[in-house]
Amino acid sequence: MIIIQQQPFDIGELHERVAGESTSLGAVVSFIGRVRDFNESPDVQALTLEHYPGMTEKALGSIVEQAQSRWRIERALVVHRIGYMVPGDNIVAVLTASSHRQDAFDACAFIMDYLKIRAPFWKKEHTASGAYWVRERGSDLASLSRWEQT
Repeated sequence: MIIIQQQPFDIGELHERVAGESTSLGAVVSFIGRVRDFNESPDVQALTLEHYPGMTEKALGSIVEQAQSRWRIERALVVHRIGYMVPGDNIVAVLTASSHRQDAFDACAFIMDYLKIRAPFWKKEHTASGAYWVRERGSDLASLSRWEQT
């Protein structure tokens, strides 16, 4: 399931959506990305995330499908916020569920690594000296490349 929204999310509610009453799930792994007060600039005061509706959901769905084809995950959920956020706000949640923990861990990491590079989001950071669009980072590309080797 893919959800793009402006409003904050409740990780407990997301966990219930994924785990529910299932007795076959041995692991639910979650990742939450948050707005930091630093990045390319040491004084990030806010962040604006934009996306391309329709294209973003399709790209995220494809990433989740790739994870499901590589690992035995029974359920996956990606929630990504858009709009204006401040340091400490949650931006993204990725939850994966499987009967075994390693599949859930690997699938969650894969989804997040691919999301950082392949999902059509545009991030603008706001600082005391002005705003700027965030560029792709070499470390994110390196994280992605490890999955292409396995």
